Amino acid sequence: MIYKNFQDMKLSALGFGTMRLPVIDGDVSRIDEKASEMMVDHAMAHGVNYYDTAWGYHNGNSELVIGRLLKRYDRSSFYLASKFPGYDLRNMDKVEEIFEKQLKKCQVEYFDFYMFHNVCEMNIDEYLDRKHGIFDYLVRQKKAGRIKHLGFSAHGSCQVMERFMEAYGSEMEFCQIQLNYIDWKFQNAEGKIKLLNRYGLPVWVMEPVRGGKLARLSDEDMTRLKALDADETAAGWAFRFIQSVPEVKVTLSGMSDMAQLEENIKIFEHDKPVSQEGYALLTDIADRMIKKTSVPCTGCHYCTEHCPKGIDIPRLIELYNEDAFNKGGFLPIIGLQAIPEGKWPDSCMKCHSCEAVCPQNIKISDVLAVFAERMKRKKK
Repeated sequence: MIYKNFQDMKLSALGFGTMRLPVIDGDVSRIDEKASEMMVDHAMAHGVNYYDTAWGYHNGNSELVIGRLLKRYDRSSFYLASKFPGYDLRNMDKVEEIFEKQLKKCQVEYFDFYMFHNVCEMNIDEYLDRKHGIFDYLVRQKKAGRIKHLGFSAHGSCQVMERFMEAYGSEMEFCQIQLNYIDWKFQNAEGKIKLLNRYGLPVWVMEPVRGGKLARLSDEDMTRLKALDADETAAGWAFRFIQSVPEVKVTLSGMSDMAQLEENIKIFEHDKPVSQEGYALLTDIADRMIKKTSVPCTGCHYCTEHCPKGIDIPRLIELYNEDAFNKGGFLPIIGLQAIPEGKWPDSCMKCHSCEAVCPQNIKISDVLAVFAERMKRKKK
C-alpha cells in the first residue's frame, strides 16, 4: 500500500468510501453487513487505514455499519472521516444534535477527519451565515479534540469554494473534490486544484472512476490504452491519472464488492503516474466521451445579453451537459436549486433571440426545452 504524509500521519493513498457498500436485494438502505465485514477485514489486512462515511449514505445506515465493523479494531489502527450534512438545508440549525448522533452511530469518541459536506451553489449562503453556528461549533469540537482535522468537500464552482475559503480558510486543513480525467476539464478540477494550492490545502479525491463509468470503457478505448500498457485495467488508468496529481493525499473509492476492493488494492501497491503520452490519450478519450452527449457551449454569454428573461443560459447548458453525460445524478438538481425559479429552463420564451447571436449555432430553445422536461420528470 502506498502511504501519503499528512502532517504527522501516514494515510493510505486508497481510502475506503462507504457510500456504495454491498446491499441486499438492491435496497440501498439494507447494507449486506457480512459482505461489508469481509471487505473491511481485507482492507485492514492490506494496509487501508482511511475510512470515509457520512450522515446520509445508505439512508443513514453507513455510519452505523462502519462503526460496528471498525469497533473490532484498535482505534489507533484506522482514521475515520464523516461530514456535516449541509446538502440538506433543513439541517443547518442542527449541527450539535447531528454531530453527537454521528459519534454515537460510529461508536467513537472523536473523528479523525470531519467535513462541511458538499459546499456548493445551493448551500454556500447558509454555510456562511454565522447564525446557524455550524463553523463555530465545529471549531470548538476541534479544539476539544473531538475533531482532529477539519475540512470540507465541494461540488461547487471555484467561485463558491473561494467564498468558503475566504470566510473559513483559517481553520480548514484539507478539501475533498471530484477529480478524474473526465472532470479535470469538465468540472474544472484543474482549476480547483490551483485554487486549493493558493490556500495551501492538500486534496482528497472523490469519484475517481466517475461512478464506475471510467471502469467500463469501450473496446476501442481499451485497445488504445493497452497499446501503451497491456496489463493495466480501465480502473487502473483512472487511478494512475490521479496519482499524477501531486497535491492528492487520499483517493476515495466507493467499492461495492470484494473484486473491486482487490483490484484497487493491487493498483495502489505502486505509485505509477501516467506518462505524457498516457495523459494525452486519456485527455482525448475524455474529450470524445463528453462530445457524444454535450452541447458545445463556450460560455461567451452573448446569449444572455439578448435574453429578455435574463436567463443564465451558459449555466443552464453546463447543468444540461452534466445531466446528459451522467444520465442523471444530483449535481444538476442542486445546481438548479441555486437559481431563481423564474430563470429555470422552463422559463424560456422560445423567442430565439439568443440563437441569433450564438457563435456555436446552438439551438438553445430546444436544449432548454429538453432540460426542462428532464427536470420535470425528476420532480415527479
